[in-house]
Parts: sequence; C-alpha cells; structure tokens
Amino acid sequence: MSSPRLSLRRLWAIVLKEFIQMKRDRVTFGMMVGIPLMQLMMFGFAINSDPRHLPTAVHVADTGPFGRTLVQALRTSDYFEVVHEAESEADTQRLLQLGDVQFVVNIPVDFSRRLLRGERPVVLIEADASDPAATGPALSAVSKLANTVFNRDLAGPLARLHAKDGPVDFRIHAHYNPENITQFNVVPGLMGVVLTMTMVVITALAITRERERGTMENLLATPVRPFEVMVGKILPYIAVGYIQVTLILITAHFLFHVPMLGSLPLLYAVSLLFIAANLAVGITFSTLAQNQLQAVQLAFFFFLPSILLSGFMFPFRGMPHWAQNVGACLPNTHFLRIVRGILLKGNGLAEIAPELWPLLLFVVVAMTVGVKRYRQTLD
Repeated sequence: MSSPRLSLRRLWAIVLKEFIQMKRDRVTFGMMVGIPLMQLMMFGFAINSDPRHLPTAVHVADTGPFGRTLVQALRTSDYFEVVHEAESEADTQRLLQLGDVQFVVNIPVDFSRRLLRGERPVVLIEADASDPAATGPALSAVSKLANTVFNRDLAGPLARLHAKDGPVDFRIHAHYNPENITQFNVVPGLMGVVLTMTMVVITALAITRERERGTMENLLATPVRPFEVMVGKILPYIAVGYIQVTLILITAHFLFHVPMLGSLPLLYAVSLLFIAANLAVGITFSTLAQNQLQAVQLAFFFFLPSILLSGFMFPFRGMPHWAQNVGACLPNTHFLRIVRGILLKGNGLAEIAPELWPLLLFVVVAMTVGVKRYRQTLD
C-alpha cells in the first residue's frame, strides 16, 4: 500500500531516473538541444524578408552620360547588383526565364536626348515576380531612386528638369505573376514541402515500426534478400507520392487557378527524382533511430531547414551566403525552382537542367548512404 504523504526522496528518485533515461537516449537529447539551436540560427541570421543585392541585368541602348549614371546608381544601390550586361532583349528574356537574374533594366536608345528635352523618358524594369516577396521592396526603392539619381548631372541650366515626380519615368513589368498573387508562388511550392514531410516521415516510421515489432526479423528469415526488402518497402510510397502530386496539381488548377504553362509529364518525371531523394533520407533515418519517436525527431530536423532555407517561406536571395549554401544542398530548394519554372514560366528540359544535376547528385549520394546503412542494420 502506497504512502499518502509526499516523499521528496521518492520524487527525487523519479526525477533522477528520467535524467538517466534521457542520458541514454542520445538521439532525443541531441534533438532537444539541436532543434532550438537550429531555429535560433535560421530565424536570427538566415531569414530576411527584405532581400538586397538582387542579381540584375542591364540592357543599355543609350551610350550617353545619363545612361551611365543610371547604371552606376544601380551598382551602388543596396537592392540591385548588376551581374550581367545584356546585348539584346532576347538575352534578357532568357536570363529571366532561367532565373539567373531577378531584374532587367532596359535603357532606351534615345534616353539622354529625351531627358534633356524634359520629356521624362521611360526606363523599363522587368522583374521575375514568381516570388512577390523578393521583388516588392526593391521595386519600391527604385521609384525613390528616380528622384535623386540625376541631381548631380542636372545642374546649372539643367536644374529646370528637376521635376516633382523625377526626370525619368520607371515602368515596371512583372513577369510570370504580374498581379503578385501569393497563391501562384505558395501553392506550387507546397508540392515540395508536402512530399518532403510525408516521404521522409512515413518511410522512417514504417521501417522503424517493423524493427520495434520484431517483424523485420521474420522477413529476414525468409529467402527475401535485404535489397528486395528495401525496394519492396519503397515502391508503395512512390505511388503515394505521385497521388499527392496529382492532388496538389488538381487543387492548384481548379481551386487556386494557378497557371500551368509547362509540360506536366516533365514535372511528373522530375518528381520521381525528388521522391526518391526523400525516401533515401527516410531510410537513412530509420537506421539511426531506435524507436518511432526518434524517427519523427530526425525527420523534423531535416524538414525544418527544408522549409525555411529553400525559398518556400522566405526569399532565397535574401539569405546570407552561408545560408544559401546550406539551402543549395537540400533537394527541396532545387525542386521548388523546377516546379515554379515549369508551371509559371513554361520552362522545358533545357531551362531546368541547371537544377536537375544537383537534385540527381543528392539522390545518388542519399541512396548510396541509405542502402549501405540499411544493409549494415539488417546484417
């Protein structure tokens, strides 16, 4: 019969037992320390809702001094980083479609002459608006730039050109999402987020559950080889992944009216690489986890940077270089660019090729590590 009084000695014994259990469960203890540190690092240093130094291309058809002044002002701006001087308009469209630049600034051939006449020449700024959060602050800053950029050049008799609205008229042409509809950016990105979450978690849990229940040993007692066991467990989840892709595309088209300009068969083919990459990660986590709780913790440890550093929630180019390097190692980063490129820009195989090879490399590395560790666990 238990004592009705509270015993500090018995209470301390239970507390001490929990600390010993926590010490033995090193994976869980590591997650308790690692996940908060990861969140602090990402939200404190990596996340930035006001991206600057965005890659910009300029197409200068005017060789006068005012054209050069405008280009130099863009170079010294915090929001624009001139990385390419295009020779033609076709070249600028190619750069925008590939995602190599965020903006293209077109200075017309009669820019200086019309400015001296007080006619407020038009400067066309083309923006890749597939991610409205990445372009909004920069486009707001460029309107202020127009009022001050020529103050030094418009001196003396030219001071009369100092207009209230500025001597230059900046026209904004937003490509791929001209109305800045957030759903056009978020809904295609959800495809990568959903597949990452479900494929990694479900695979890690399914294999860990087999080991916890002891049914994995029963499988190994049969003539089935370890490789056959692994492939047999993966194939059903590939089918589940394709069902999820189909549901997201149907919902995106009929409910959110997301444009689908590219090839859907190409998107389905690329999705196989992405699904395979996440399944390989899930297999690897299943070999590290001793129970289902640890499997979920490891999956969340992978899922957190995949959603925050991939460009899904925050502009990728707004992050510091070290965070961009980490994000470039994650498959979700490249898959998001591929999905948005195919659906919003109508990209084909040639345009998505720069994002395919990092994704393929991740699949090869993850599969190699997953298969090796899985065989060691079974043996």
